[in-house]
Amino acid sequence: MFWLFHLAAEGNMDFITKKQIDLVALLQKSHCPTAGAVVLFSGEVRNHNIGKAVKHLEYEAHAGMATKMIAEILLAARNRWNLSIAYAQHRIGKVKVTESAVVVITASVHRGEAYASNRYIIDRIKHEVPIWKCEHFTDGSKEWGGNCNCHTETGDPNKHLYEFKVL
Repeated sequence: MFWLFHLAAEGNMDFITKKQIDLVALLQKSHCPTAGAVVLFSGEVRNHNIGKAVKHLEYEAHAGMATKMIAEILLAARNRWNLSIAYAQHRIGKVKVTESAVVVITASVHRGEAYASNRYIIDRIKHEVPIWKCEHFTDGSKEWGGNCNCHTETGDPNKHLYEFKVL
């Protein structure tokens, strides 16, 4: 049995949210009798970037397109690794230091597939989904940037490459 995530399937959750992500609640709802491994990745706002102190991040997205693309990425991961659970959620709006900006949850029979698929999902979200961030620094300056400068048409294709091998 495959769960894209039962809450998302019931329409109670969206892949793009303005609300703070509750990691504990998501993990508690991620247990599945067919899975021997559950992996939860949380991308959190750190207090520095490139030598500058970060106050907070602000995310914007093309919500409709982002939701559709995340669903497609989750389905691709599910098909590739035969996952029991594949779920992702990304914040938009203001996200404070130490808060989660994005979460990915995968579950499978074995840990290798759960880890590999989780990495695959977050990498594709960062590289492909129309979500943009603005870093607000403590000195009052701010800087807009993309999600990732790697593995895109303009980025260095040799940076952060990850080969997905299930051992």
